[in-house]
Amino acid sequence: MVFSSETFLFLFLPLFLVAYFAVPWRFKSLVILAGSYLFYAWWRLDFLGLLFATTLFAYLVGQRIARHRDTARGRLWLAVGMIGCLGVLGVFKYLNFFIDSFATLLGTDAAGVGVHWRLILPIGISFYIFQALSYLIDVWRGDARADAKFVDFAAFIALFPQLIAGPILRYKDLEDQFRSRTHSLDLFSEGMARFLVGLGKKVLLADAVAPLADLAFNGSGEVGLLLAWAGAGAYMLQLYFDFSGYSDMAIGLGKMMGFHFPENFLFPYISRSITEFWRRWHISLSTWLRDYLYISLGGNRLGRARTYANLMAVMVLGGLWHGANWTFVLWGLWHGCLLALERATGHDRRAAGLVWSLPLTLLLVLLGWVMFRAANVGQGFEIYAAMLGANGLWGDPALWHALTRESLALTGIAALVAWMEPRLAERREGQAALGGQPLQPGGGMRVIGGVAAQALTATLLLGLGVLTVLKLSEQSFSPFLYFQF
Repeated sequence: MVFSSETFLFLFLPLFLVAYFAVPWRFKSLVILAGSYLFYAWWRLDFLGLLFATTLFAYLVGQRIARHRDTARGRLWLAVGMIGCLGVLGVFKYLNFFIDSFATLLGTDAAGVGVHWRLILPIGISFYIFQALSYLIDVWRGDARADAKFVDFAAFIALFPQLIAGPILRYKDLEDQFRSRTHSLDLFSEGMARFLVGLGKKVLLADAVAPLADLAFNGSGEVGLLLAWAGAGAYMLQLYFDFSGYSDMAIGLGKMMGFHFPENFLFPYISRSITEFWRRWHISLSTWLRDYLYISLGGNRLGRARTYANLMAVMVLGGLWHGANWTFVLWGLWHGCLLALERATGHDRRAAGLVWSLPLTLLLVLLGWVMFRAANVGQGFEIYAAMLGANGLWGDPALWHALTRESLALTGIAALVAWMEPRLAERREGQAALGGQPLQPGGGMRVIGGVAAQALTATLLLGLGVLTVLKLSEQSFSPFLYFQF
């Protein structure tokens, strides 16, 4: 079950909201937990046990850490908790990868070394494991309390709006909200508006540009220069609208229940440096890596060489977090090297005044997305070669015959929306310039102003919702891209 499905929109969500608002406050976390477990079990019932076991383990270990926080025993419990959580992630997400890599070194495959089985990757495991890890570390640091009711903590880990694809939440940011939060018609309306905007991003934009990206990366013929660049650009747009759309929906659903989740995107494609890009793209992951990994490795406190090494190590691990494939390792290394280079040259501090910094940043990000999207390293370099003209300007004519005018037109519309989005937000929020205080995605969807403005906003949202549902009814199942991570 995904947010962009009739089952979720017209069955699960209405029934959940009725149950949630019908029960008194003391049962709301229980309703959230039951609804979240049902949402997760819709995919596979057996892996619900893994989610529950991880939750119970983190909860019990967190209590032990809190009890012995200032002693060596507390540090030992922290190590137990981290090893346990990382062990679960390592086995289910990376064991197949390590076996395949080892077999490749021997010149064979997994079956050749006696492995005739494959582990299934539990959906959302990267997100809920990172949330459990941040909880344990925050309890150890004294930033979070370990006195929550188990139902509240379990509801936090399994919170269905963000369980599958983020944003990555931290218990210390939500613990007070589980104790007390406000429900209001205005907040619910704001959340519904944000949800509809995210749904529109996914269905009307991300899914619309996907065919062009798939043609370049999944086509059966040689990809020419034009198609390689067009496909890479289409994937760049698809990934942004798909993932930011999911985050918008998650934040919107949270507001409908009275929660305030952190923003996960701040118009990343207006970035003028890779450093700025990571302040705006998947913010919950980049800040998680900074706070729990980069700083723990020494950050920038141990000299320049160590700082650069830390940046590259964190980004490689961040790449590997996305999936068990060497493509993600190379993608992380690419961004790590760029971050280190910008820090060494001071480019990030000067980028705002350089007219070429925006197109250069977009180019560097796009080149990284090619390897991120590729099925394997070999295909990634084949696309790079095609982008340099190795297969000529057009490539295989059969690929162009499969390309429709609709997909080209919709890709152009998606690019236009990506360009207009921060500028419209600037006008709505009254920002003086894009380089000033970060804009708030979706902030302009708040119902403000007079009756005419409210009516116009409601009409636009209603039209967006109707158009999205009509589009949903005619297309096949399309999961979110970050479900695979």
